Amino acid sequence: MGLFDKHLAYREAYQAIRQAGADPFNVRFDSVVSPTEGTIDGLSVILLGTNNYLGLTFDPEAIASSVKSVQERGTGTTGSRIANGSFEAHVELEESLAKFYGRKSTMVFTTGYQANLGVLSTLVGRGDHLILDADSHASIYDGARLGHAEVIRFRHNDPEDLYKRLRRLKDVPGERLIVVEGIYSMMGDTAPLKEIAAIKREMGGYLLVDEAHSMGVLGETGRGLAELEGVEADVDFIVGTFSKSLGAIGGFCVSDMDDFDVMRVICRPYMFTASLPPAVVSSTVTALRRLEEQPQLRHKLMANARRLYEGLSALGFVTGPAASPIVAVVMPDQERAIAMWNMLLANGVYLNLALPPATPDSRPLLRTSVSAAHSEAQIDRVLEAFAQVGAQLDVIEAPKQRASACG
Repeated sequence: MGLFDKHLAYREAYQAIRQAGADPFNVRFDSVVSPTEGTIDGLSVILLGTNNYLGLTFDPEAIASSVKSVQERGTGTTGSRIANGSFEAHVELEESLAKFYGRKSTMVFTTGYQANLGVLSTLVGRGDHLILDADSHASIYDGARLGHAEVIRFRHNDPEDLYKRLRRLKDVPGERLIVVEGIYSMMGDTAPLKEIAAIKREMGGYLLVDEAHSMGVLGETGRGLAELEGVEADVDFIVGTFSKSLGAIGGFCVSDMDDFDVMRVICRPYMFTASLPPAVVSSTVTALRRLEEQPQLRHKLMANARRLYEGLSALGFVTGPAASPIVAVVMPDQERAIAMWNMLLANGVYLNLALPPATPDSRPLLRTSVSAAHSEAQIDRVLEAFAQVGAQLDVIEAPKQRASACG
């Protein structure tokens, strides 16, 4: 019996996927020349699986600030902020985020995954109750496990089920933390946040919203779903990431809770991980400023999202419930999902293959993420490839009338 024997089924499934063509989970780029273009094995491809929503990875000001920071401060911090201290850029980033969200306190983490891991495992523990949407991200589930709170799942985007589960806890000791996401990362749908906020007001407890995929995307100023729905006052904690709209890496949590700063000395994932390197912090500060100063990027992103979503729906593909920067195509079976991913790549379209158990309802998906940097011509080229390959694999249904809820 070896250490990896328990993973035999996964190993065999992975091997079968690789034998079907390129390895979708270990794609190697020869080059990335813009937010929307790259080359893989010498083939030019349109990048449609990067989460680069505002196209800021190649923003000249962000690049210049990053280069300047490397030259002035070196390549890394070589330790955590509680051991090695904070650079002024770390403080500037936290202050900028607090101002952007209108909150008193901010903590910056080295990754978005680490932000959820650290915040959730610290806020709730044994004897407390963590009430999660069933389709929550892996980082949320892992944070729950690390904190040892009782985990209660409610049906995805079902406020009535949430209410029932909170009502059962009415006389049970322990704190209650509700966790939902602004935009869900697989299907691109949004939480019914107005209804959830109303339930939280009635039943008590706290509310955390993970705005990883909705920061810079939703809301009048890009603060996310809570801003769009007008319920920011009901949200106690907002978690987000720098690896989507801000084109970098890192995560954060903002809050108005009075004792929030004690997290810096009790949150283990924050305390025992090296902090973000100066170059990343500087580019993120610049990208946040660009997000605030250029609302036209958000408008272009949504126009592109609608163009792709409506185009795929018109072709007859099964997509998510509404247009958003994440447009998922539901495939009839895993074999055709893998085949279509390979055929689209051969036709110059790079996107994400998502397979069970990582997908809602165990459905195989082709997951696309649109950028403000995509041109209409690129979107149309993608649609042409989908039409061609979809017809060859017989995965297109009769076109349906669909909603566009994220305009």
